[in-house]
Amino acid sequence: MRKRKASKPLTDAAGEVRELTIADMKHFKPASPELLRKIGVRGPQKAPTKQLVSLRLSRDVLTHYQSTGPGWQARIDQALRESVKRRA
Repeated sequence: MRKRKASKPLTDAAGEVRELTIADMKHFKPASPELLRKIGVRGPQKAPTKQLVSLRLSRDVLTHYQSTGPGWQARIDQALRESVKRRA
């Protein structure tokens, strides 16, 4: 069995991270889907249902929805859906 060469620490005494080398990168492993879900990284949608657009909103509207916390874009989408239903 081959002995692994001791690698240089990734941080110095002050906690600063040094520049990573190709040798460092070889030790990395891909993140598991469970870890990505836990930290909030989404994977590709199985059946994309929404269209990415650029939209200009009034500052007061944007501030209001952003102040309601995470998920504010979904709440804007819901408000627009309700408006469409009322007009139909």
